[in-house]
Amino acid sequence: MIVLVIALVVIAALVLGFVTLSKRDTADATGRLSRETRLRDRSAETPVSLGEGTSTSGRDVEKAAVLARIETGREVVTADAAAPVAWTPPDPDTVGVHRRQFLNRSIVGFMGLGISGFGAACLAFLYPGRITGFGAKINLGDVNGLKTTVEENDNFFYLANGRMWITEYPASSLEKAREVYSSAELVSIEAGLVALFQKCPHLGCRVPECQTSQYFECPCHGSRYNRVGERRGGPAPRGLDRFPAEVNGANEFVVDTGTIIPGPPIGTNTTGQEPEGPSCLGAGSHS
Repeated sequence: MIVLVIALVVIAALVLGFVTLSKRDTADATGRLSRETRLRDRSAETPVSLGEGTSTSGRDVEKAAVLARIETGREVVTADAAAPVAWTPPDPDTVGVHRRQFLNRSIVGFMGLGISGFGAACLAFLYPGRITGFGAKINLGDVNGLKTTVEENDNFFYLANGRMWITEYPASSLEKAREVYSSAELVSIEAGLVALFQKCPHLGCRVPECQTSQYFECPCHGSRYNRVGERRGGPAPRGLDRFPAEVNGANEFVVDTGTIIPGPPIGTNTTGQEPEGPSCLGAGSHS
């Protein structure tokens, strides 16, 4: 609807400019006098002397001549019809374009150009370019290779362009996972991987990993999560949010960062993982 309105406005502006220029060109060609010129001519009429101390205007003289012809019965003598003169095209240098025409056409042209630019900007806004990185689908490559990368990074693999953590889901916990998670989440879980959003669901802090405890531990308010993002303590209202993912025909792990699935509710612990060492938050952490 917006595109149609913009198109109609542009067309109307171009038609109005064309009609205005055509009327001005016609007026110039027929020699039409402006209102100011006519008023100036009327005020500048000079009396014509008829002799013997009397004077009148040229218009009165013309009226007197017409009355005289009517009274005497004389008719106006018409000239003999002359042969038509061959048309000769005018000299372009003589015709030319005067300053007013140039300015008028320039104003209308720039106005049309401005409206066209505005319409193009609106169309560009309505049809944004292709999204990459966070908010788009990100292909992380072969599933087995990705699992190896997670292991090489001590069970926590962070991708800044997707704002997510990739961790491995233990195959021994699949039965419990099927009782808790939705079908969209189970696609990645059954592939042995989980894509977790980096933001803490409490107040939005970025949650880092803790290598000693093998937990995610929020430094802002002490919320703690196991490796698959299930809440294990702190003020967070749920586990870490996650992204849906799929495995394509080439066995590649593709994560949709444009969709966020809320984390599992408090009390969910499908893996049974306990802290494997000291907390990175110190003695002030609580569970």
